This record gives sequence, C-alpha cells and structure tokens, in this order.
Amino acid sequence: MVDLYARDYSEWLEGPALIAVRDGDVLAPSDDAPLGLREYDWHQHARGQVFCVEQGLIHVSTPHGAWLLPPQRAGWMPPHMPHKVSVSGRLRSWMLLATPDFCADLPTQPCVIGISAVLRTLALRAVDWDKQAEPTPEQARMAAVIHDEIRHAPHEDLHLPMPRDARLLRIAHALLQEPGSPRTLEDWAAYGALSPRTLRRWMQAETGMGFAQWRQQAQLAHGLGLLARGQPVALVSDALGYASPSNFIAMFRKALGDSPAHYFASRQSL
Repeated sequence: MVDLYARDYSEWLEGPALIAVRDGDVLAPSDDAPLGLREYDWHQHARGQVFCVEQGLIHVSTPHGAWLLPPQRAGWMPPHMPHKVSVSGRLRSWMLLATPDFCADLPTQPCVIGISAVLRTLALRAVDWDKQAEPTPEQARMAAVIHDEIRHAPHEDLHLPMPRDARLLRIAHALLQEPGSPRTLEDWAAYGALSPRTLRRWMQAETGMGFAQWRQQAQLAHGLGLLARGQPVALVSDALGYASPSNFIAMFRKALGDSPAHYFASRQSL
C-alpha cells in the first residue's frame, strides 16, 4: 500500500515469502501539507502489500481509481502496482509484505478487504518472526492460513472508480477538489462541455456509478479524511455542502453503518 516502514522489506524478494511489520516510522508531513496530512507520491513495490489501519485514515489512488481505507479495514496492493497515498490523522497500523509467488492467486487488482479476527491475530504474531530467516514449519502453516484469510476476505465497497473520458475526468478531478461545491449536475455537465444526459449515461458506463452516487462517494472520502484529523462533524458537514450536520450523519450512517462519532471512537479504542 505504502512503504511506511523499512523500505528494503518491500523490495527484498530473497527473504521469507511473508514479512509482517507494524507501527514503523511515518514520514513527516511536507511543509505545505495540511495539518495531520502526509502524502506519498506515485511509487510501486516488488512485494504485494496488505495494509491494515487501526487508527487514522488512508486514501489510495491507483490508475484504476481511488480507495478509502478507514480503521479496521485493510488495503490489498498487488506487486508492482503504481499507487500514491495520503494519510490523515495519527496512524496506527500493521502491514504484510508478500513475494509475487505468495500473491499468485490473490486478487490482481487493488481492493479494500475486511479483517477477520484470525487474520489480525496471525498478522500481529508474524510481526515477531525473524525477518531474515526462513520460516519454521509452524510459521509456514500460519502463513498458509494468512494467505487463505486474505484470499477469502470480503471486499469492501469503498472504491471510487475514475472515468476514462477526458471530459469526465475533468469533472471528476474538479469534484475531488471541491467536494462541497453547490454546482448542480447541469452545472457540472456544462463545465465538462457535455449535456446532462450524456454526463449521466457516460458516468454510469465508465464507473458503474450514477453521477449522484459517485459524487457522494467522493464526499465520503473527503469527509472521512477530515474526521480522522479531528474536525468536528458540524465543520465537516459544512465543508461538504450539507444543509445540516444531521443530513451528513444520515449519509455517513447509510454508507458505513454507524454515526461518525461512534465509528471513529469505537475503532480508536481498539
């Protein structure tokens, strides 16, 4: 997902097939980055990565679209997949780094997966394994279970697919920069030099989402980042253009099954 730890491990293919790390050194924010935000430009790794967030929020962009990674979700990034990352809030996390052979029958595209108790327990146990040595028979059996848990993990609907058409991309990028914009669909269509009907039809065809759904997912991505950095719900709601905090909370609850306050409080207490 992003190499926040020892970079050699993410590129080192001669070592154990599975290496686990947690709570490593996080790069300091750039001078011009917003408070609590750390950004990592386009890069890729020789090993596949499972990156689990226990506190904080990660937003991952790939050539195929963008993913949200809130607490208690894990991101899967295949080997050699280009991606860039932004981290919001104080990060607590763990990561699995896997050789291409280990990843052979794992998903070929990046995705967000749910974390089972078995996967989390074994991953944290693997953190203590000798990262320079071949695994013991017991460790090899646990690594096989970890592999199966990743392969069968449910995929989470936190994907924000990007359109391919240049005019749609112009609209999508502007929406990501202005998630609280009061512009209507008709306004955005005019901005992209499209008819409203074409905008609706092409957005659905290229992303699998209607325009309103895509816009709401983009707002959710931005809102999660602000909330992870400690912004009050009222300010987040206002920044996203909602008429009231209760309207934003209703959208958040529908998307993630919980209120913003309880969602973050329950995960940060883990």
